[in-house]
Amino acid sequence: MKLFPALALVAAAATVSAPALADEALAKAKNCMACHAIDKKVVGPAYKDVAAKYAGQKDAADKLAQKVLKGGVGVWGQIPMPANAQVNEAEAKKLVAWILTLK
Repeated sequence: MKLFPALALVAAAATVSAPALADEALAKAKNCMACHAIDKKVVGPAYKDVAAKYAGQKDAADKLAQKVLKGGVGVWGQIPMPANAQVNEAEAKKLVAWILTLK
């Protein structure tokens, strides 16, 4: 009987960590990593810096998903982030959710 709760915890942990890897794979597949890296500035800011800047902001996920889709300029300097036509809204939300978990 005690084995079941332990298995449930292992399964839950696998579920939590799997999307993080899948989202990094999605970022690579959508060519986001050409301009961004997880822990260092490339052309755009490091994803960890984005997560830190928007930590605790309730509208951060929606705001950032729109930036992924439509692009933007001025928040991180004058180099523009182009719109990402290859990313749909669900993918943008998934990418942003992953980015906001990085520390």
